[in-house]
Amino acid sequence: MTLNTRIFLAGAVVALGIAGAAMAHTPLCACYDNGDGTILCEGGFSDGASAAGVRLAVIDGDGNVLVEAKMDENSEFTFARPAGVFSVLFDAGEGHEITIPADEIY
Repeated sequence: MTLNTRIFLAGAVVALGIAGAAMAHTPLCACYDNGDGTILCEGGFSDGASAAGVRLAVIDGDGNVLVEAKMDENSEFTFARPAGVFSVLFDAGEGHEITIPADEIY
């Protein structure tokens, strides 16, 4: 095997490793209407990592933060359903954000 081939193969292995690592930590969040005036949001990551401590914000239609909290030790957060248009922001940092509009919460 030539030196150039070895360098190419080493680079390919590193690139595949980086791509796999980047994909292995995709944020996941879903919110559910409890039917009692509250909403439960559950979060996590595709690699099985906990979302405990991840910031959640409930934002009204004008962009104002109505509620701001962190996921509990079970990667959950429950809040009173606001009146009107709102969305939930799961904010685990740049590139790890999910926005869930109220009309997608059932």
